[in-house]
Amino acid sequence: MTAPNTTIKRLAVLTSGGDAPGMNAAIRAVVRTATYHGIEVVGVRRGFQGLHQGDLRLLGPRDVANIIQRGGTMLLTARSHTWRSAEGRAEGARHLREWKVDALVVIGGDGSFHGAHYLQQEHGIPVVGLPGTIDNDLYGTDHTIGYFTAVETALDAVDKLRDTAASHERIFVIEVMGRHAGHIALDVAVAGGAEEVFLPEDQKTVADLLEVIRNSQARGKTSSIIIVAEGYPGGGQGIAEAITKNTGIDTRLTVLGHIQRGGSPVSSDRVLASRLGEGAVEALIAGKSNIMVGRTGGGLTYVPFEETWTKSKDVSRALYRCAKVLSI
Repeated sequence: MTAPNTTIKRLAVLTSGGDAPGMNAAIRAVVRTATYHGIEVVGVRRGFQGLHQGDLRLLGPRDVANIIQRGGTMLLTARSHTWRSAEGRAEGARHLREWKVDALVVIGGDGSFHGAHYLQQEHGIPVVGLPGTIDNDLYGTDHTIGYFTAVETALDAVDKLRDTAASHERIFVIEVMGRHAGHIALDVAVAGGAEEVFLPEDQKTVADLLEVIRNSQARGKTSSIIIVAEGYPGGGQGIAEAITKNTGIDTRLTVLGHIQRGGSPVSSDRVLASRLGEGAVEALIAGKSNIMVGRTGGGLTYVPFEETWTKSKDVSRALYRCAKVLSI
C-alpha cells in the first residue's frame, strides 16, 4: 500500500513473544504519536492471546506516562497457540472490528510478524511491526529494541565473573542468549575481552578452543573467559564439559538466561524504540502496511514482513576478526 490513509481514526498496539527492554518506550511513542495526529489508541493486553480473548482497553497520553524507563511491557505479553489457527485469527479480527480499530501495531520478533502478516492477509486489517527482540536477529534493521540493554546486562555479569576467574585462576564459560544469532555473544566477547566466542553462525570445533587455551597458558594466562551463544550446539554446558574432560582445568559454567531480558532500558534502546514507534504510526498514516519499520544507517527502513523471516542477518565478520585478534 502506498496511498495515504486518512481514514485511520483508531489503531491498536500490542507486544508479543519474549519481552525486551524498550518495549514500553515503543508503546509510549505509538500512543503519543497517534494522539498528536488525532488518532485514538487501543492497547491489547497479553499479545495475540489477549487479542483472541478480547482483552483490550483505550490508552491515552497519560496512561503511558513514566514508563519509558521501565523494562518489560506494560501491556504484558504471551505466546499464543490459538493465533496459529485461522479460527483464532478470525476471533482476534472480530474483536478489533468490535472496537472499531482501523490498523494494528505489533511489537515483537519474527514469530509475531508471522501472526501480523496472516491477520492482514486474511482480514484486511493494516498492520505494521516494530522489531522487539533482544537477539537482534531480524533482517532489515541494524538493531532491534532491547538488544543494547541485553548486551550491557550480559557485559556487567562478565566483568564481575572475570574478577572471580582471575582470583581463582579458573576458566569461566558464560552462556548468553541468542537461539539462532550470535550478535549478543560477539559484542559481549569483544567488550568483555573474552579469549574465545562461540556463535551459531560459525561452528568452530572444540579442538580449536583447546588450542586457544593451550596457547593462552603458554603465554602466561591463568584464567580465561569463554562466551557461548545459547544457540551453539551443546550450548555452554557442552563447551565447559569438553574443556574439563580434555584439559583437567577447573572450569565453571554460568548461564545468564532471562536476566538479559529485564532491567531499565539503556538510552540507545529508548531512543530507538521512540523513533520506531513514531515511524510506525506515520507509516500507517502514509498508507504503508504489512511491513516492519527498522532503522538502518540512522534512517528508517520499511521491510515487507516476509523478508524478516526469509532473509537472514549475519553477525559482523569484521568484529569477529577483531575478537580473534584482540584475544592474544
